[in-house]
Amino acid sequence: MKKDIIFHPVKRIQVAIVKSVNELNAEEWNVIVINKNDDPITNVFVTSKGYSNSESGTNSDQKTSTLRHFFPEIPAGEHAVVEPIMPDVFHLNNEFWVSYFIENQIYDKKFIFVPDSIIEANLMQIEPLGLQGVLHD
Repeated sequence: MKKDIIFHPVKRIQVAIVKSVNELNAEEWNVIVINKNDDPITNVFVTSKGYSNSESGTNSDQKTSTLRHFFPEIPAGEHAVVEPIMPDVFHLNNEFWVSYFIENQIYDKKFIFVPDSIIEANLMQIEPLGLQGVLHD
């Protein structure tokens, strides 16, 4: 039963949305999970979706498809590119739910980039990626 599972707090896992320039000199954005733990994380499951919360009471709510990604392992100190992300959805809440194991213990955390938080003014250098992006702990 879910109530019998002990969920320890997530530490040293980050989600970043990074900007890079491809070989065609076009700007592209990617979602990356970074493992800063001393141990590998295994059976990594990432669910992503975008949505708005309209307070006007109209039917103008927007949402994207829910995408699911699986990575058998992200080694200690490494990262995995989850998916590309289009700037067209930066005005939405962009949610990434990350679940994983360290040894036999399960961990999970929801990372939410609030609307318009992915902007040039919020970009920072993300090491060890060597890229500019927005980082969520």
